Amino acid sequence: MSFQAYLDNIKAKTGKSLDDFKELAEEKDFLANGKLKDGVKAGDIVAWLKADFDLGHGHAMAIFAAFKGKTE
Repeated sequence: MSFQAYLDNIKAKTGKSLDDFKELAEEKDFLANGKLKDGVKAGDIVAWLKADFDLGHGHAMAIFAAFKGKTE
């Protein structure tokens, strides 16, 4: 599955785009100005996305990767 397919499936499941998740992550204090804050670990993001959006590990990691700057 391509990276974009992961993001498309996440939007289909949650109704939220990557930009929506970035806004929410800023509210949670995981991001600042669209960048991961120092000390924020993958596990922090994965736990949040699993708990609040019922995402699986792979989809949560795709969002984390996007937060780190992955585009493809």
